Amino acid sequence: EVQLVESGGALVQAGGSLRLSCSYSGFSFEDYAIGWFRQAPGKGRQGVACIRKSDGRTYYGDSVKGRFTISSDNAENTVYLQMNSLKPEDTAVYYCALDKISGPFGRTWHLFFGYDYWGQGTQVTVSS
Repeated sequence: EVQLVESGGALVQAGGSLRLSCSYSGFSFEDYAIGWFRQAPGKGRQGVACIRKSDGRTYYGDSVKGRFTISSDNAENTVYLQMNSLKPEDTAVYYCALDKISGPFGRTWHLFFGYDYWGQGTQVTVSS
């Protein structure tokens, strides 16, 4: 059974930092990607960052480039999202998700419906 579990969400002041973790298990796909998405109240699910297993390539949403960094520890089956210079508009529930890559990926990494499995989410609140 595929499982993804997020942790690390918290209340933080603007300008602060947080590191989210996504621990995954229960699969052995040849190639896959782990993405971070977020959803604020009343808004759609937005792609934040993604990392692909086969080549380690990373992708970022425009609103987080230069502030967030995605990384992976393959030995620990964990993907991290380091978030620096946090802003109130970063407030959202953050989800990690798994995409069993079977075709072109780079241009569609940010589309939530392309992902096959999701974690339960972790709340990040940035106060001004």
